[in-house]
Amino acid sequence: MIVREFLQWLRTAPPGERADGASALARAYLFSPLSIDDRAAAEGAMLMLLDDPSPLVRRALAEAFASSQAAPAAVVHGLAADQPDVATPVLERSPLFVDADLVDLVATGSSPIQTAIARRPMLQRAVAAAIAEVGSAEACLVLVENADADIAAFSIGRMVARHGHLAAIREALLSRDDLAAPTRQALVAKLSQTLADFVASRAWLGRDRAARIANEACEKATVALAAESAYVEMRPLVRHLRETGQLTAGLVLRALLCGNSVLFEEALAELSGVPLERVFGLVHGKGNAGFRALYDKAGLPASTFPAFREAIEAMHEDGLLGDAGGTTRLKRRMVERVLTRCEHAALGEVEPLMTLLRRFATEAAREEARMFCDQLAAAPAYDFVPGPRLVAA
Repeated sequence: MIVREFLQWLRTAPPGERADGASALARAYLFSPLSIDDRAAAEGAMLMLLDDPSPLVRRALAEAFASSQAAPAAVVHGLAADQPDVATPVLERSPLFVDADLVDLVATGSSPIQTAIARRPMLQRAVAAAIAEVGSAEACLVLVENADADIAAFSIGRMVARHGHLAAIREALLSRDDLAAPTRQALVAKLSQTLADFVASRAWLGRDRAARIANEACEKATVALAAESAYVEMRPLVRHLRETGQLTAGLVLRALLCGNSVLFEEALAELSGVPLERVFGLVHGKGNAGFRALYDKAGLPASTFPAFREAIEAMHEDGLLGDAGGTTRLKRRMVERVLTRCEHAALGEVEPLMTLLRRFATEAAREEARMFCDQLAAAPAYDFVPGPRLVAA
């Protein structure tokens, strides 16, 4: 028998030649018309090769059987339990593994094993969920970049929670077209926290100041994200903000001062439990009594109510929703009006509100100046006349 001669030859052959012989035997098993006895003997020989001391031999078997449906299952599963360099080909491509096998391998395997499974074509949702739950950062990155993988929204959320502080994973996730608005916001929050921790660890800023600046940047990005998101994503985004403790009075006020009435109304509806249609009527209707009741039901602090009241009046009277800049940045006229009206209120518990409004005013002024300078630099010289021309006498 050919297999008997092969086994006798194996005893003296060097590793490289044994690897070539193992590959030839595997191809013969897959493609040659062997008799039943020869196929059984060949399978037995390959099972014996799983114990070969050279990884070159075992790797040759793995490469030969990696993509074949006709490969002997016992050999393939034995190769999958080998060291990562040997197991990788079958883990990446073999069709003989069911989802339960792969989930178990993800749970017990090392990072290279998890990464190999994450590369599989047409990766099923259950396996992707296992990688998202316990996989290494490298495996999760490969999973996100696998265009054929079926990844559930909650699995993406788990990867954000576990590895969202890593720039490579954030970039890969943000490049996906199917990323939901709540997940994008969670990545923004992760980035803000990571930057705050980095700045504080370097002692460039005090920890409290770094956290405040990062929080303001996160709120600004959140309002911009809401303005760019589809309407159907607004309520899930607002619900996510509430569940993560980010739906604060400061964020809601920023949304209103940016003219983003949709985010503002959705936030009030979520916080108060009042239907959105009723919230819309109370916000845009006449009189403050109904809005005040809605405001109190939402649980927002009484000290910030004057700012909300003045902002809504400005929105009604001046039509500031239509200012240039869309709903992604603070409206300077609206902020300055609210600040001026609130300055006449008694100090004390409203002083934190005044501090917040002054920061908003500074931010709005800087944004407006930046936009003006960008337009000025981009336009032809004759399009802008900074002031009256001086004519020499």
